[in-house]
Amino acid sequence: MKRRTALKNLTLSIGYAVAAPTLFNMLSSCTAEVETWKPIFLSSNEKHLVTHLVDIILPSSNIPGALDVNVPQFIDKMYKDIELEPKQKIFQQGAAIFSKKFEDKFGKRISEVSKEDIHTLFDSYFRLTEEEQKQVMNEQRQSENEINEGKKESFLMYKFLFSVRYYTLFGYYSSEKVGTEVLNYDPVPGVYQGCIPLEDVGNAWSL
Repeated sequence: MKRRTALKNLTLSIGYAVAAPTLFNMLSSCTAEVETWKPIFLSSNEKHLVTHLVDIILPSSNIPGALDVNVPQFIDKMYKDIELEPKQKIFQQGAAIFSKKFEDKFGKRISEVSKEDIHTLFDSYFRLTEEEQKQVMNEQRQSENEINEGKKESFLMYKFLFSVRYYTLFGYYSSEKVGTEVLNYDPVPGVYQGCIPLEDVGNAWSL
């Protein structure tokens, strides 16, 4: 399946996120180069990790990838200005657990790793049996206080990974570049057509 088609289907499946103007102002202000921008919430290790993860989730191809629209900077701003302290702490704890597991597996510090190294570990946590997937999702629906100590490490790590994935998609599809260059875009919308076959719609539309 072509990546453009896959992204269109993904957009249709997750629906459109409606955000306040503040969030779109955040996106438009994320203009620094990936290697030179200074995070306001993420640590240097978290910046390195998040940058590679968003590039794994939505890499560049014939259309822009997550790094092309500054998704790491968007995640940094969201956690600094939008997320509350409890979720900030869960994010940081999950990132630390993922980093420790990486260091134990590869014998490298997280600041020294490559995208390929992180991809190997990231893939292993999402290559699950159907039963394992159900277990992970059931845990994610619970609060941190409801998780027993034996499963808390896994709970926090998946919270971190799911959060990065969520904000990667949110930031990507909310960006002007993707809205105008990847999704269907008409700055002057035409007439409304209510009952037409889905195949005639084409790519998902930018709002």
